[in-house]
Amino acid sequence: MLSDAELAALQDRLFQLRCAAEDVVTAADDGAGADELRRMALELALTARGLERLR
Repeated sequence: MLSDAELAALQDRLFQLRCAAEDVVTAADDGAGADELRRMALELALTARGLERLR
């Protein structure tokens, strides 16, 4: 069971994850280069990794 603070932190991190994913899609749609997309995908992966550590 999560406390109110833990739930709020989880919701914040999930929002960050969704925003990062949407940024990658937008960048791809706008014709971003491979280097930029790779940087953004790395940021997305790091955000997801941070969610795994929330316990």
